[in-house]
Amino acid sequence: MGVGTRGPCRADSVVVELIIASNPDPDSTLPYLVRVPISGGLVFRTKGTWPRTTALYCHPVPATEWPDAPEVVERIPLQACSRRGAAIDLVAQRSREKRSQIVFTRARGRDMVFWQSPRTRKQARPDVRLPTARAAALTEMEIVVDSHERYAYRFGSQQVRTVTRALPCGDYGITLAGNLVASVERKSLSDLVSSLTTGRLRFALAELAALPRAAVVVEDRYSQVFALEWVRPAVVADGLAELQVRWPSIPIVFCETRKLAEEWTYRYLAAARQWAETEDLAMARMGIEDEDRPDPASAPEPSTAEVRAWARSTGIEVTERGRLRPEVLAAWREAQQPQAREPEDQPGYQEAPF
Repeated sequence: MGVGTRGPCRADSVVVELIIASNPDPDSTLPYLVRVPISGGLVFRTKGTWPRTTALYCHPVPATEWPDAPEVVERIPLQACSRRGAAIDLVAQRSREKRSQIVFTRARGRDMVFWQSPRTRKQARPDVRLPTARAAALTEMEIVVDSHERYAYRFGSQQVRTVTRALPCGDYGITLAGNLVASVERKSLSDLVSSLTTGRLRFALAELAALPRAAVVVEDRYSQVFALEWVRPAVVADGLAELQVRWPSIPIVFCETRKLAEEWTYRYLAAARQWAETEDLAMARMGIEDEDRPDPASAPEPSTAEVRAWARSTGIEVTERGRLRPEVLAAWREAQQPQAREPEDQPGYQEAPF
């Protein structure tokens, strides 16, 4: 969408104004019209008079939609109004809340416009310096990235080695002795809402609950749930609460940005690996005896091609391409385990109380 020529929109002696008027359309959910004095006057529908606490969504409309006799709510004299790339910079003639920016971008597959101030922009992209210290004092860690994951985390600033294989659930995982110890499901806010409303997230959490440790990380703030416009925020908030009550062992963590979500995923998986290597309960849940604990680096998860070849050799039907069914991976893992002795033949055997 073009926004005119570069340069300020103030003449030598003419004070230009950003004009905000009431939207005369009673069916619109955006109560205000904003007229930006550039390119002959750009007109947007929006829900606020200034981006004070959050960025405002602006819906562009033809200039002819501006009323002949507008009900003006506010006139804001401008010191400057200029285009810079895909943004329009506005500087108001006042001591506070002077600067703002109208940004033309693309989100959820369509063109969108947002009106933001330095304050709301900082909230959306927090200025934090991430630590470089190793998580859980691990000198190196291998993270399995699901082969279906698009635009995967690279963990470039950490001591991480990534391998790409099919995971039965989640997008990033840690394996120990051929077992998936922990997994993290990554979600953008739009993907979270879509999977929640269609029911896919419920099935995903049910699969994650079968693992010793699992979590869902969201690349956004929880407050943005209540700024949704294509679905009722209460539906999303109630759905998330219901899922947390049903599966309390799987946290749903909001991490503001993709960068912070990547950092949280790395440290969560590192803590899960350390827990799995040191906790007796973890070993028991995975069926690994103390004396048989292998070095994780020496027992990597097999590739999809290896498991597919093994399945065919044993008469199990598998597809030519794509993700393997969880029961196929379970059968492979069971076949790799040594033959267990009968409980009554084991010295000092006592039936577990659970």
